[in-house]
Amino acid sequence: MGVDLIFRVAAIGIIVAVLHMVLKHSGREDQAMLTTLAGVIVVLMMMITEINNLFETVKNVFGLY
Repeated sequence: MGVDLIFRVAAIGIIVAVLHMVLKHSGREDQAMLTTLAGVIVVLMMMITEINNLFETVKNVFGLY
């Protein structure tokens, strides 16, 4: 985990925010909401791998199997 993960999450957030505003101003509120939901899911999928790495590290440090 490093700074690159923070930059990737921030980039996805900026892109999703811009898409949300564009879609909302064009009258497509449903698609704007789905775009926001998709952005949240993508970020959560990125974080799941990092959380898995954290748990593996904790198991290795404490010698748990």
